[in-house]
Amino acid sequence: MKTSLTRRGAAALLAAAPAAIGLCLLGTATANAETTACPAPGTSATAADADGASCSATSAGGAAAAYGLGGDASADAGPTSLSLAIAQNGGVATSTSTMLSGPAAIALGPGATVTTAGVRPGLAIGIAGPGATVTVPGTAAPTCTGGVGFAGDFQTLQGCLSVR
Repeated sequence: MKTSLTRRGAAALLAAAPAAIGLCLLGTATANAETTACPAPGTSATAADADGASCSATSAGGAAAAYGLGGDASADAGPTSLSLAIAQNGGVATSTSTMLSGPAAIALGPGATVTTAGVRPGLAIGIAGPGATVTVPGTAAPTCTGGVGFAGDFQTLQGCLSVR
């Protein structure tokens, strides 16, 4: 039986998502770092800025949420879409979405940068560790460079992994 790359890619993304969420939950922010939360359900906008942490979320009929745990997070959701950004311990996470898309950006550690875009129907996730840069444009293959990073994109059925 021949397995297609699409099935393998989807299976890898589904297997990696719980591990990524676990890393986010188990990771610890620096002791003195502030925490900011910016949920924006429906049509709303919110922003928060604290010493070493900031977040902003804007939603135009979707649901956006950004959480700065000693980092900078920004989420923007269009109508009928979801957008999530989590930045911890000096990371920078940016997520934007349009109709029927659901991107998530998770940046964990100093120098971690994640940018995700939902431009087509489907889910996408980008996770970066210290020093890594992960980009999910939604129209082309994701890129992972620098430190440890992962991306999976159901919009393009492509992904990337950096283990350096």
